[in-house]
Formats: sequence, structure tokens, C-alpha cells
Amino acid sequence: MARKPGMPEEDEMQNKVKSIGFVAVFLLAASTSVFAHHGNAGYNAKAVTVKGTVTQWLWTNPHTFLKFDAKDDKGNVVHWIGEWNAPSTLVNFGFTAKTFKPGQEITVTLSGMSKDGSLVGRLKSVVLPDGTVMSEEESFGKAPDSH
Repeated sequence: MARKPGMPEEDEMQNKVKSIGFVAVFLLAASTSVFAHHGNAGYNAKAVTVKGTVTQWLWTNPHTFLKFDAKDDKGNVVHWIGEWNAPSTLVNFGFTAKTFKPGQEITVTLSGMSKDGSLVGRLKSVVLPDGTVMSEEESFGKAPDSH
């Protein structure tokens, strides 16, 4: 920025600092919506249970995702995505980055489905091949008694 005639160098520097500060505050205020949590607004209250095969378990923040394949009513393979909470929440219920492995046969219960009709939903529970039920509810997380 060229110095204006008659403007002391200190005034010029103060104006630069003020300008930079204004821009920084503006950018920070404009970016807060990026960090806002979306909640369950994209899902309805429909519950669905699906038997399928794990294709990928994404242990990521701020949400984890279980991708699995299942057959539709016509026998065609369709791709599903289940969304769950953050790893920092799921570890309290026995989940790890290795809970689900590609190729595992599972039974998935989703407590909400995407409002746009895609095969995406909020995970409620997953039954593993050994009968263990993985869920965030305290009554889950253990294999059924074999008695």
C-alpha cells in the first residue's frame, strides 16, 4: 500500500493492522456455519432392518460410517451407508476401528432413513456374525446367552 502524502508511517501501519483485523473477524464470523452440527434433519423416523455384507467401516470424525451391500426385492445388490456417532462416543460402547470387517455378514437396524430416498440412514444397532449386538444402548453389546 503506497503511503499517502502527509500521512505518518505509524498511521499507515495502524490502518493496515485495523484492515487485517477487520478481515480476520469477518472471515471468522462467516465461517462459523461451517462448524455447525446438522443433527438429524436429513432423516425421517422410519426404522429399517437389513441383512447385508460389510464393504467398509469408516472410523472418522465427526461421524463414523458403515458401508454394506444387500439385495433388494428383485435380488439386485444395492449399496447402503449407515451413519453413526463419532469414535469418541462409540468407544464407550465397545466399538473400535476394527469392529466391522469387509466381508462380514451383518444385520443392520437403522432408526432413520434419508429423506431424499437414498439408501442412507442413522444406525441404531448391528448384529455381528457371532450374535453380538453392537449399539449405543446399554442393553446391547453382548452376545446372547447360549443357555
